Amino acid sequence: MLYLSQMLGKPVVDSCGEKIGVVSDLAISTGEMFPRITSLAFKGPGNVPFMISWRKYVDRFDDDDGIQLAVEAPDIRFSYLQPTEVLLARDLMNRQIVDTQGMKVVRVNDLKLSPSGTQLRLLGAEVGARGILRGLHPLVERAAVAASKLLRHKLDEQIIAWNYMDLLDRDLSEVQLSVTHKRLDELHPADVADILEQLDPQQRAAVFEHLDESSRTEAVSEMEDDVQAEFLDDLDDATAARLIGDMDPDDAADIVRDLSYEKAETLLRLMGMDDAAEIRRLLGFKDGTAGGMMTTQFVAVEGDTTVHEAIGVLRDLPEDFPTVHYVYVTDDYGKLVGVLSMRTLVLSSDDARLGDIMYEDVITVPPDELEDDVVADIFKYDIPAMPVVDERGAMLGIVTTEDAWDAIEEDRAAEKKQRSMLRVGGYVLAGVLFLGLYTLVLIQIFQTIGLRGA
Repeated sequence: MLYLSQMLGKPVVDSCGEKIGVVSDLAISTGEMFPRITSLAFKGPGNVPFMISWRKYVDRFDDDDGIQLAVEAPDIRFSYLQPTEVLLARDLMNRQIVDTQGMKVVRVNDLKLSPSGTQLRLLGAEVGARGILRGLHPLVERAAVAASKLLRHKLDEQIIAWNYMDLLDRDLSEVQLSVTHKRLDELHPADVADILEQLDPQQRAAVFEHLDESSRTEAVSEMEDDVQAEFLDDLDDATAARLIGDMDPDDAADIVRDLSYEKAETLLRLMGMDDAAEIRRLLGFKDGTAGGMMTTQFVAVEGDTTVHEAIGVLRDLPEDFPTVHYVYVTDDYGKLVGVLSMRTLVLSSDDARLGDIMYEDVITVPPDELEDDVVADIFKYDIPAMPVVDERGAMLGIVTTEDAWDAIEEDRAAEKKQRSMLRVGGYVLAGVLFLGLYTLVLIQIFQTIGLRGA
């Protein structure tokens, strides 16, 4: 196998053996799963850059003697980088890429090449320590590998195949990589969020720009709270308002709650009236309570509705409506009087009225119920969604098991952060005490020396 770092700086000689320059880069065409090298870039006399077709002019190559051309120097016709080509050293080496298989952002330390006759193909990127060591010198890499064997700690290559990579540091609309695996906009939103959180603001904006509207909304919903706030601050107000307006009301309210008052008001004024009103209503409930964690997206119909009519209501729901676990039954004043599971609804006759087949003993919570108590009740009674009702018994929203797990994860993250801060504080305190003790010892020594001198 060859590596790009081994090829760079190697001599380029013509068919007569005359050196005409040194290798400065290799180009690939991005339209293949494992793209072949299409062009050779080299520096001639006076460091003048040249580029030639690999297929037309390269006769043989290796990492010791460099590249020999099939023609004499006067017969060479120079070319230019094509729109579909990417230079490996310039565009990939030391760049950040997204490993869409491992769902992480990594840095390219070297590029692995595979010879096949007179062709050379790009297999993938080396993202581990061996690529860094090889870049220093091949002997350094070999010494490190030998030392690791003695220590019984294997220093393996970490290669990401080309078809599992997405380039970040160039305009993705201009450089279309050949990817047979899932691209970013095909990944699960939580995976996209994990990747976005690892990027700096400029790269994050570049990747975000090339996601579709649905993927953008879902990815931002999955981000950590502090990253969400930072990310929205970097967007223009109109884009941020549209993004929040497309979210589920409870997710949108959680994000708006973390923004400054001025920013929140600006975004709410820019979004649709209905969306803004729903978010404002949720913001009226305290954070850490049932009202603060509930969603207002649920299905409720009156008791005289037939099964056929209720199924029609479900069919008319928008495609992005959250999963429906129950149909809630209310009286003429909006008071919750019963509930039906999807199973009961499907197995009942079309002309049956919901008021006759509903389950009346519904477990509910008030909007000021503490978050921990709501979560405990959801898991205690093993229900997918807990209705939240006001003092009159009217439906306000529901808290789902997903909301409960989110609350648990937030608590765990907060506890982990607190433990980390305490640990750091302990280290700092120990360091201060050690420094103080060391200072006292030095003072005592100097005082003793001074007394003896006197």
